[in-house]
Amino acid sequence: MDNRPIGFFDSGLGGLTCIPYLLKALPRERITYFGDTARTPYGSKTAATIRKFASEIADFLIESQDVKMVAIACNTVSAIALDDLRQRHPKVPILGIISPAAHTAARGCAPENRIGVIGTKATIASGAYTKKILGENPALDIYGQACPAFVPLIEEGIIQNHIMDLTIRYYLDQFIDYNEIDTLVLGCTHYPLIRKNITKLYPGLRIIDPSEEILTSIDDALTRRGLHAEEASGTAPEAEHVFYASDLSENFVNMINLIFSGTGYRVAFRNFDLEAYIERKR
Repeated sequence: MDNRPIGFFDSGLGGLTCIPYLLKALPRERITYFGDTARTPYGSKTAATIRKFASEIADFLIESQDVKMVAIACNTVSAIALDDLRQRHPKVPILGIISPAAHTAARGCAPENRIGVIGTKATIASGAYTKKILGENPALDIYGQACPAFVPLIEEGIIQNHIMDLTIRYYLDQFIDYNEIDTLVLGCTHYPLIRKNITKLYPGLRIIDPSEEILTSIDDALTRRGLHAEEASGTAPEAEHVFYASDLSENFVNMINLIFSGTGYRVAFRNFDLEAYIERKR
């Protein structure tokens, strides 16, 4: 048993889409989350920059916050920096978000299915989903589409409106029609926030959401290492979920309040100057 928190991090607020699934599946666990909202989006940055940012955040969570596990709630980081982070912190389980969703796609689709993967430029360029899915089921057809405007719009709260619908259609109309896509992997944790938009515009699509699929990997890793929290830890008065952001925006705070509304959990928000923290370490 281990009552230390699970660390989550993302380039911004998108990784928060994992949290409701964790609260439901593992209610005893505590969360320490870091959203790098000051430097988002990651998807258009170089691989070297993504690795640098990811290592800085992982160091903070592991060395300063003493988390028992790190869940990378970011497809871009999972595609580019997962192996580097595991080498950097070999004693701490570090989980990526791509493998669980790729496994679901590989096992749940037949050769007649046509799978679309949407994500940031970096995620799509990496081919990570294609490699993982074909590694388990080489008979499948997989097509990728970068959607770089989605994350900035979502971070600004431009979601349930005409602008977002037009942007979705700009990227996906031809992609889905030309490739005859019937299964769509949301290859960015921001994208579940526009899942309703996508379903409304393309009602016949099967959607695979990595934000949900990663929970199986988290639970398995906790079980293998004996790291589950003790009974009632998550709801004890002294237990609280902590959410750090490099720029504590109103949208970030509002989304967390929405997730935890009526749950009875204690939540703390903290604006954190990651660059100053890094300077102090030197």
